[in-house]
Amino acid sequence: MALLAEYTVTASPDRRVVEVYDADAYLGDEAAMEAAEEQVVAGNGYHLFLLSLQADIKVRVTIRVWDTPPKPSADAEGHVPVSIESETGTLVVNQLTLGPAGEMTLPRPGVYEGYAWWAGRAAASAYYDDTLSRIDEDWTPELIRQAWDRCPVDERYVLDLAFVRESEPDDEDDD
Repeated sequence: MALLAEYTVTASPDRRVVEVYDADAYLGDEAAMEAAEEQVVAGNGYHLFLLSLQADIKVRVTIRVWDTPPKPSADAEGHVPVSIESETGTLVVNQLTLGPAGEMTLPRPGVYEGYAWWAGRAAASAYYDDTLSRIDEDWTPELIRQAWDRCPVDERYVLDLAFVRESEPDDEDDD
């Protein structure tokens, strides 16, 4: 099993969500978003939603492309199988209303399958909730921002993917 490409970016879980999608498939999907509430990571084939338990502490998103997908890490808090199609060969990591955090060029366009796994999600949430409970009128926005930056744990989401096939050609008529 060989690692072919890797990309890591930090992103703000705006409204507790970070998205990963093909550069031309940026429309949301309510059913996939609801599935993420249960599964932590869910998608519709072109769009994945990664659901944090907190909305302000930056998370780390890593996309790794392998020749064959590995099993989820032993330190994972949880994992789910995922599939994402990228007709453009570019995946965007997005922060809802804040905009893109970054993008990764895949080795080739097509359909990728593997696992999404996460770690640090529960610990980051516990730190977030504890900090919120201590905030009073003396806290300035700068102090709050510093508290988020001092989170002692990295909340991270990893997509371990492998190319499985070319994208299906569009059936649209170009009349």
